[in-house]
Amino acid sequence: MFRKKFLRLAVCAVLCTCMLTGQPYGLYAASDTSASDTSGTGTAAATPTPENHTQAYNEAADTDAIEGWPEGPKIEAESAILMDVVTEAVLYSKNADKQQYPASITKIMTALLACENLDMNGSMVVSESAAYGIEPGSSTIYAETDEQLTYEQAMMGLMLESANEMALALAEETSGSTKKFVELMNRRAAQLGCTNTHFNNPNGLPDETHYTTANDMAKIAKAAWFNPLFRKFVTEDYYEIPPTNKQPETRYLLNHHKMMAGREYAYDGVLGGKTGYTDVAGSTLVTYAKRGNTILMAVVLKSINGAYSDTAALLDYGFNCFEKKDLNLDKEPVPVKNLPSEKYILKNCGNTFPFYYQRRVYVTVPVGTDVSSLAKRQAVLFNSVGPLRMKSKYYFNKQMVGWGMQYERSILTDLLL
Repeated sequence: MFRKKFLRLAVCAVLCTCMLTGQPYGLYAASDTSASDTSGTGTAAATPTPENHTQAYNEAADTDAIEGWPEGPKIEAESAILMDVVTEAVLYSKNADKQQYPASITKIMTALLACENLDMNGSMVVSESAAYGIEPGSSTIYAETDEQLTYEQAMMGLMLESANEMALALAEETSGSTKKFVELMNRRAAQLGCTNTHFNNPNGLPDETHYTTANDMAKIAKAAWFNPLFRKFVTEDYYEIPPTNKQPETRYLLNHHKMMAGREYAYDGVLGGKTGYTDVAGSTLVTYAKRGNTILMAVVLKSINGAYSDTAALLDYGFNCFEKKDLNLDKEPVPVKNLPSEKYILKNCGNTFPFYYQRRVYVTVPVGTDVSSLAKRQAVLFNSVGPLRMKSKYYFNKQMVGWGMQYERSILTDLLL
């Protein structure tokens, strides 16, 4: 069955290529959004040597300009960002607002939207447009038309094997069509604060109008991490899809991220992530890692010689040069009760939280930083009704290193106080 589908895809591609170019029939090579580090073959690049460093390697990090900030490592990637996902402190930034092609890390957004809109206990039937709507040679689990899969199986195929047809199938299930799903992708990106991102497909296959930045990708990947369903799929190392109505054999899926435990570039603390590659995008990689009380996320775009070595250098830098500190060590959150009359009003408005709390505030700062020296700025967050929350941000020489909601109140309580 797998061979039959591959041959059909290959023949279609050859015929289309020959008709469009006028060239005689021959071999056709497609760019691959596979999760390999540097090629469509699944073989990661060796650690770069001084002789083959790219021009981007010598570019200094933008964060190096921050007074008192630890100097960042040199990496091959044209663009990169390292963030503490809890405090949102950006520890390293290099060309973070430069447009780049994301390749298969696009599937982080696809997976997030599927998790937000589909009941993962459900199932689907793969359409012909999904099963055969991808390029031959691109990442696939060889799903067939009318094949019955659970949403969980489709998500595992998407995140572990980077299956492009699963991206199309999940898009159709979520929005009814790929076109409507792409609209949803761009709308969600805007909601997350992305200002330099445009998606044009759910899988990351080459497209001039499909781009993002390291900064925007970090916002998407951070939001995804806080979705428990997404975390389940992005951290899975191995999964089996048993025989289906179209496939008599078990499919064995192995996460392509080679920094996970027991893998070729294993790194202590790596929880998971998503990889990608096309000829125009180079290697792209998003990685989540945890040590102690710190969870870091690294985004690497257009790394020619080795996204894994770049990511390892960034994580070393983050874990060794920074620490997370609790600004409320001597304080406990204190619940404050609303008046009985307020509770009644709030209950009728569907508000089930008649208390507000002072939250703990964490910052991620260079090792040895005296947190009393941090600058604090406060802002009141509003919505259409009025003031909602008091937000405090903390800065190390103008670099935001953490934030917290000073108060979490109901809207009506804010208006009454």
